[in-house]
Amino acid sequence: MNVRNLGTQILLSALVIGGIYALLYQFDWMKIFNVEETASKTEQRLGDLYYELFEMEYGEVEDEKIYNVVDSILTRICEPNQINRDRIKLHVFNSDEVNAFALPDDHLVVFSGLILESENPEQVAGVISHEVAHIELNHVMKKLVQEVGMSVLVGSTTGNNGYGATQEIAHILSSSAFSRELEEEADRKAVEYLVKAKINPGELADFFFIIANEEVEGMEFFSWISTHPVSEERAEYIVEESQDYSFEIDTLISWSTWVQLQSDIKALD
Repeated sequence: MNVRNLGTQILLSALVIGGIYALLYQFDWMKIFNVEETASKTEQRLGDLYYELFEMEYGEVEDEKIYNVVDSILTRICEPNQINRDRIKLHVFNSDEVNAFALPDDHLVVFSGLILESENPEQVAGVISHEVAHIELNHVMKKLVQEVGMSVLVGSTTGNNGYGATQEIAHILSSSAFSRELEEEADRKAVEYLVKAKINPGELADFFFIIANEEVEGMEFFSWISTHPVSEERAEYIVEESQDYSFEIDTLISWSTWVQLQSDIKALD
């Protein structure tokens, strides 16, 4: 084979490969194989499944006055940050645990114990901002896929994994820490959310100091400690992050509304 024929064959091969690539590029393979749709349906089913589990265990607060105040805090965070408030499914559960966490499909769970332990509404707003950041940054599914695996998650939605596996995943959602990298990303995003909402981000740092140094009987109720470790260290870099912003602070809710909220929660027991 002479050089000219070899060069011609190489050119033809390149043209064929290029043509095939161009043809394949025209297809939306994600759509053809329904990858995104399948993942979305799985996340939705997981969200519904685990919400129902937690609702059965703790019971959702039905007092509209309580829900409306917590909802107003969430709305205050969402609106200036261009977060679709209607997409987030807020649930307030009646539990002594000092906890809040996100579930798949944009479910946000806040325990009444968190509100009672917080010194002011801004601390509640800080925790909520942190959990909203987990939702917006898609940390929940990242965490579950990494720790459990997609096949196990899909099996949970079809009932193939058994009750034990379902309970274990529920435990991961409510009591297992995100990686330090994801936690720091959520912390820094929460500071940004709070600044834009004109809420003092220093109160989130104060809340971390509180749970890091709490030494009272009933420490097991501080679930946010197990899910958010090295609290003092994180409080320090939240303060540092806040110093990078110039911001105004406006009243979140009135003090009388805050006192009434805590009183209404105490009356649930």
